[in-house]
Amino acid sequence: MSKPVVLRLGAIKYAQEAWEKLGQIAQVITVEENSTRADFIKAIKDPKSPIFKTQVIGRTFASVANTGRFDAELAQALPATVAAVCHNGAGYDQIDVAEFAAKHIQVSNVPELVNNATADTHVFLLLGALRNFEHGHRLMLEHKWSSSGGAAGAPIGHDPEGKTVGILGLGGIGRAIVERLKPFGFKRFVYHNRKRLAPELENGCEYVSFDELLKVSDVVSINIPLNAKTRHIVDAKAISQMKDGVVIVNTARGAVIDEKALIAALKSGKVRSAGLDVYEHEPEVPQELLDLPNVCGVPHMGTHTVETVKKMEEFVVKNIESVIKTGKVISVVPELQSEAWVDEQKPL
Repeated sequence: MSKPVVLRLGAIKYAQEAWEKLGQIAQVITVEENSTRADFIKAIKDPKSPIFKTQVIGRTFASVANTGRFDAELAQALPATVAAVCHNGAGYDQIDVAEFAAKHIQVSNVPELVNNATADTHVFLLLGALRNFEHGHRLMLEHKWSSSGGAAGAPIGHDPEGKTVGILGLGGIGRAIVERLKPFGFKRFVYHNRKRLAPELENGCEYVSFDELLKVSDVVSINIPLNAKTRHIVDAKAISQMKDGVVIVNTARGAVIDEKALIAALKSGKVRSAGLDVYEHEPEVPQELLDLPNVCGVPHMGTHTVETVKKMEEFVVKNIESVIKTGKVISVVPELQSEAWVDEQKPL
């Protein structure tokens, strides 16, 4: 009996052992490093290509260079044998889930495992933005300390005590952020989700409307997925509703913020400072944004740790193994959790 065919898209860093073990029950194939979307689509349509027999796909963010977005065109091109796309990441905005659902192809992500590393990054950026650490750091590198006096001339920052933090998206990452922020003495935590959470999940945060969150928050903490409804949810209008001198922190997806509006607000002082791990068109970041000293930014390093990357890569393998053995992924994305056809899938 032939083994199920698993297509691995994108390089792995630390889960070699897990993939080798998977090779005992599956035939793992890959694509050439320099292959393009056109090459990929041609191969998956070619009955003579090994890729044509693919039954499960494991993919990384970086593999978009080989395939492009997992969109309608790609969904239609995939052979009928494909049962699941297992994505390595909590966010899966590179995948148009509805297009794959139409073909009864499951989509899974890696939730929960990213929470701690992302929350740690968020707190670092939040405190850095609140205290103007990036501004001081830049001035020190420019050898301005001796000539500019205390803190090298950086604007004086603010303490956490007495401040209200607005959590836009109190999911697993949002809750992990709140847990880390509580010891710093913030006065109040409010949150907004599409629906109010059960009390045991609110963790002492007050549920408010989106408009109220914008109005009362000294710090706006963004932790929502990117989709059609959340793209540019923080735009010029939303920023105008915020307090003067608000701090904005985003470790979710860059495009939930209208970057042009944010830059304008940072320049005017409406937004006093921002902590950013993600950008609207990353890896391209506007020079105008990079030049602003009131931006504490890192290049999408939220889960950039050996331990978290390894856990994420290994969880993708677990999802794939589950498809092979049970027919179903472990962590189907929320959009598919109520789909009856998912529960009807059979082992490969």
